[in-house]
Amino acid sequence: MTTLTGRPHTALLVIDVQNGVMETAHDRESVLANLVTLVEKARAAGTEVVWVQHTSDELPRGSETWEYVPELVRREEEPLVHKLYGDSFEDTDLEEVLAARGIGALVVAGAQTDACIRSTLHGALVRGYDVTLVADAHSTEDLTAYGAPAPGQVIAHTNMYWKFQSAPGRTAGTVETAEVEFGVKAPA
Repeated sequence: MTTLTGRPHTALLVIDVQNGVMETAHDRESVLANLVTLVEKARAAGTEVVWVQHTSDELPRGSETWEYVPELVRREEEPLVHKLYGDSFEDTDLEEVLAARGIGALVVAGAQTDACIRSTLHGALVRGYDVTLVADAHSTEDLTAYGAPAPGQVIAHTNMYWKFQSAPGRTAGTVETAEVEFGVKAPA
């Protein structure tokens, strides 16, 4: 139960799976295979796939690094949201895209775990969405040189705390790719 009225639908939100982001992503091949599976499952179930694409100095719009990885191909009818900030809702049309489609629940996957994934998870929950993180379909780069934990630890920690996240009238949690069934409420 989302706190958003009249929003019975779910969407798969694919965040920033761009060449420049995924180039050095932890467990890249496995994460990409899971993302491909999720997109295929969503499409087969008639669930909306909403794509989010980040622009920054490192990912200039129109550049090779900015483009989505070749393993994932967006269909023309699938919404694409452009963003400049970590939270996919911040200064974008994501809320309007989701509202127009009656979406009140999000299944989230993509990159980077410790930046755009975390920001969007929290941004969605505080805005009233039910939010499920696909535990084996998000990744980040190695930022240990800057004092961050190893990427595997960052991912594991995010999965652990999101599994137990809650808010009044909303659900949150994690699920593995193999367990995702669109059209069926994901476990909280």
